[in-house]
Amino acid sequence: MIDIHCHILPNLDDGSKSMAESIGMAKKAVQEGITTIIATPHHMNGSYENTKQTILDHVQALNDTLLQEMIPLTILPGQEVRVYGELLDDLEKGDILTLNDGGSYVFVEFPSGSVPRFTEKLLYDIQMSGLTPIIVHPERNQTLMENPDILYQLVKKGALTQVTAASLTGHFGKKIRKFTLDCIAANLTHFIASDAHNTHNRTFLMRDAYQAVREEFGQDLVFLFRENAQLLVEGKNVFKDIPNRIKRKKILGLF
Repeated sequence: MIDIHCHILPNLDDGSKSMAESIGMAKKAVQEGITTIIATPHHMNGSYENTKQTILDHVQALNDTLLQEMIPLTILPGQEVRVYGELLDDLEKGDILTLNDGGSYVFVEFPSGSVPRFTEKLLYDIQMSGLTPIIVHPERNQTLMENPDILYQLVKKGALTQVTAASLTGHFGKKIRKFTLDCIAANLTHFIASDAHNTHNRTFLMRDAYQAVREEFGQDLVFLFRENAQLLVEGKNVFKDIPNRIKRKKILGLF
């Protein structure tokens, strides 16, 4: 199993606070059946700045430690980039890290309560530069929950999305779980990842998430999500179906 979104690198953001904690997370991941993790520290979110070379150095150090500890887990480089106006300029400067440093896919994160006005143009420009933007955890964004047509339009125009395992398992509440299932049903998401930050309140839950998908949608969709993670790591085109709008139920004829 491949986890494409995880805060396992020590001392870079609000994830692991030490190498010892990273080792604990690695052991937990292996117990879950995870063999590969893309480490994705926050970048430009107002609290943390982790540029490409910093992340590459930390990935190497963690892989060396896991080898010494004989933990069968491979860490690949990535970055969780908050959308900002100079993102493309920094990409050209070499500060932005594509997933697995493969030059194909890049994570983009929205503020939790909004979608910036420049988002559509930025995602278009990212695609024009030859990259595919992947919107992380859209199911936890307040604006998208209230107006899912915004997400539909972004996916229709070429963006991909990744939902969080804990959203599927209900750890963020029933409302977020329902919206996550709605996104999957409408072909508005393409990956499941842990977004794990530690081993207690923000852990992996990947096995439980895939079981939830299996129960709701069947084994074929589990296969698609797991295959997409592999294709992403390899820098290949992922599977995606034609997106649909999320239909909201009418309430007393008001909508």
